[in-house]
Formats: sequence, structure tokens, C-alpha cells
Amino acid sequence: MFSYRHAFHAGNHADVLKHLVLIAALRHLTQKDTPLWVVDTHAGAGLYRLDGDYAGTSGEAADGILKLAAAVAAKGPEGEQALAPALADYLQVVRGFNRQGQWRIYPGSPFITQHLLRQDVRDKLKLYELHPTDSGSLAANIAQLGAGRQVGIAREDGFEALRSVLPPPSRRALVLIDPSYEIKTDYARVVTVLRDALQRFATGTYMVWYPVIPRPEAHELPRKLKTLANSFRKPWLHATLAIGQPEQATAPGEPHRPGLTASGVFLVNPPHILKAALQQALPQVLEALGRGRGQGQLVESGGG
Repeated sequence: MFSYRHAFHAGNHADVLKHLVLIAALRHLTQKDTPLWVVDTHAGAGLYRLDGDYAGTSGEAADGILKLAAAVAAKGPEGEQALAPALADYLQVVRGFNRQGQWRIYPGSPFITQHLLRQDVRDKLKLYELHPTDSGSLAANIAQLGAGRQVGIAREDGFEALRSVLPPPSRRALVLIDPSYEIKTDYARVVTVLRDALQRFATGTYMVWYPVIPRPEAHELPRKLKTLANSFRKPWLHATLAIGQPEQATAPGEPHRPGLTASGVFLVNPPHILKAALQQALPQVLEALGRGRGQGQLVESGGG
């Protein structure tokens, strides 16, 4: 269960989708004066080098943030000005972790979130990571921020730990749930944990990331999440991004391994501005990252 390391996948197209949505949601949720709690159930190491051994080996950022940044740069200042606000904001946040003109560092959800939270309002960030190596890296990376009591870290199962922090004292929270799904039971646990969370804290904003892969559990997850949200009479938003199949042919004798080509995010109680923001941004992301067969994007909503 400890084989998954997000460092191999940092900055890929799934991260682009997930963090584009996360940033847009946080921008809206931090407009109110009441403190916001953010809970990240599967935090990873928090910060990644795109030129390091892990990300360099997989090369997934080349079809994600690096390709996106290159496409925007190729269009010059006019192209950047034409970006959807949510996409421009995402690129600006990631750019802020790098020296000018370089894309060597990719911030994971913990660093993106901490960057957007407010010290004066006393927003809080709770991070959970069970992987023995990544939890140590996360603690060391967060320590460099000097964030003090704003950020709490625990080497725990985020699924189980979520119960202890809901509802938060401020009655305002964003919960990010994005396990690796290496164990197929994670799909069922996501639904079970989200149901329990809504029973404890019905007004929280919940964001679930999942891979779009040829596995029955993955195919059924968004349908089950819609059913769950509707049963609680809560509004929901569902967005997917599929970059399509690799255009290069597999060498003779080598097995075809397309890797992850699509992912989705599902939100319960999403910010009301989010649907329009993604309808503007995702077509531009797909224009930059799309390739071959099977590319597409979707934004749908319902419930309430």
C-alpha cells in the first residue's frame, strides 16, 4: 500500500486540473472574514522538483504544466492576456514558486493551499499523509515555511482522521480527498467517508479527485457521488479533463502503456462561481494539452 509516490506524477495533467479547481475554490472561500479550515486527507510530500529523479524519470510534467506553460509562452503577451482568469491565476501561483523563466518546482496541494490562506484571519490547514517517506518529506518541507500553528501535520490515515476535525470550530471548511486509488477499495472508502462527513458537517465544501481509467470502480464513482449529493439535497459540480492518447506509436515489441490520460474532480457544495470559471478555463487547457484520440473536457452540475 506504500508503493505510490506522487513525486513521479507531479505537474501532470491531473495536477493541472486538480490545482486549477482548488485555487479557484480557495480564492472564493477566502473572501469571507470567517476563518477557513482546509483538510487535505492525502497530502503527499507537498513540494516537488520537476528536474529531480522522480519527476524526471516519468516525464509526466512534460504533458502537463510544462506543455501548458510553453503553449502560453508561445502566444506571447497577447495570448497570456486572453487566458481565462482561473487559468491565469493557476499559472501565476505555480510560477511564484519558481525563479523567473524557470519551471523546476511544482507545489503540491499543501503548498498551494498554504500560499492562499490568510494569517490575519487565522485560517487553518490540516495535512494527513500515511506514507512513511512522504510524511517525513512533507514535515521537512512545511517546516521551511515557518507557518507555525497555521499548519498541522500528522502521519495518519486521512480517511480516518477526517472524523476528528469535522465540524471545524469556524463552521467553514474545504476538504480535499485525493487518494492514489492503488487499492481498489479506495473508491468505496471515498463514498463512505464523504457520506459520514456530510452527516457531521453538511455545509462544508468537499472536493474529490479521481482517475478516469478502465476500471468499474472508477467509472461508477462519479455516479455514486452524484447520488450521494442528491440524497443530502446538496449542490454538486463535476469536471473532467481527458488529454487523449499519445500520438507517438509504440516501438515494435513494446507493450502499449498510455498511462493516465484523464481525471476528474467532484465537488459537493461548490462555490457558485466555479462552474463558469471552469467553463472558461478548461477549453483553453485542452487546447494546450490535447493530443490524439479521446481528448475532451466536461463541466456539469446539479443537486441543491
